[in-house]
Amino acid sequence: MNAPIPATAFRAADRLGAIGVSEIVRLTQEANQLKRQGQPVIVLGLGEPDFDTPAHILEAAQQAMARGETHYTVLDGTAELKAAIQHKFKHDNGLDFAQSEITAGAGAKQILYNALMASVNPGDEVILPAPYWTSYADMVLIAGGVPVVVPCTEANGFRITPEQLEAAITPRTRWVFINSPSNPSGAAYSAEQLRPVLEVVERHPQVWLLADDIYEHILYDGRVFATPAAVLPSLRDRTLTVNGVSKAYAMTGWRLGYGAGPKALIAAMAVVQSQATSCPSSISQAAAVAALTGPQDVVRERCQAFQARRDLVVAALNASPGLRCRVPEGAFYTFASCEGVLSRTTPGGMLLRTDADFCAYLLREHHVAVVPGGVLGLAPYFRISYAASTADLQEAGARVQRACQALF
Repeated sequence: MNAPIPATAFRAADRLGAIGVSEIVRLTQEANQLKRQGQPVIVLGLGEPDFDTPAHILEAAQQAMARGETHYTVLDGTAELKAAIQHKFKHDNGLDFAQSEITAGAGAKQILYNALMASVNPGDEVILPAPYWTSYADMVLIAGGVPVVVPCTEANGFRITPEQLEAAITPRTRWVFINSPSNPSGAAYSAEQLRPVLEVVERHPQVWLLADDIYEHILYDGRVFATPAAVLPSLRDRTLTVNGVSKAYAMTGWRLGYGAGPKALIAAMAVVQSQATSCPSSISQAAAVAALTGPQDVVRERCQAFQARRDLVVAALNASPGLRCRVPEGAFYTFASCEGVLSRTTPGGMLLRTDADFCAYLLREHHVAVVPGGVLGLAPYFRISYAASTADLQEAGARVQRACQALF
């Protein structure tokens, strides 16, 4: 009898060589493991509202199920959902889109992924103002593109300047990403700040613009939201505007995002989606219709709650020796400098060389989980998500202060 032929070891695709599971997810997993071991860890890593999905949205989903709307739908969104998205863009942003210019998928993340897979050839460049959401760069790499990281200074509010953008554009540039309000910095562009940046894109006809507006409704201090296609209408035909219901409506688990842009791009994105997930969840689509067309008071109320939490966290960070934190304009993140604690040694004898070291110190010795800026494209900073309870934020702030005091 012949001996069994041994199995060949698994060989991962070359495209995965430069990337891995999201570092934010990995850090959160480490923090949750410590919690399971009984450690009193406060996790301020994931960008997920701690609020529940509003009741009228839950009711809409239940009614859809009762009507039997539990089957496949049109590939990239029902007519009802696309009509709701049309209404949202017209009402909120002054933008008109045909249904053939709108797509819906399993979260805004899938919309971004579809766009890159549908448009990026090997060697194409994608400009990412840093700090940036870590998945941007990895998605570009998976698509065969080259992330071109442009560090944006704290002095300029973590916003890219027209001069920086002009210098970064080459004949291989395919996309420029603008995320406002920003994950991770909370920075937001006014229309006046956006326009000179967009005019640079306008001068380069091969360059397209991806506007990630997912935090549109989480904007503070009376600021007015501005989206690129409305600020400079001449760019409409080479802009993809991406949004979703996850952040504003506390619907992260529903996995429903959407985008609007030129018909040819939307059609190409549908091809990608057809071979990946097919249609988004029918129930989530019905819920999203209710979110976009229903009462918006809850969104404004929760934004006020986030603003109060922002002020609490910023004050705690700026009261911590060695830390410095600007006041973010939107989203639910702070992005604080820890440069002042680097080269210090912890009571346990660890030399803090990098922002990752500082974050490890906070987690392992003071049980606060945050994200180092290095994985978000800009060091030495760290991100806190203040989409958490006031009690947790107060306790975390006290722990960070104690951690920093122990270094001096």
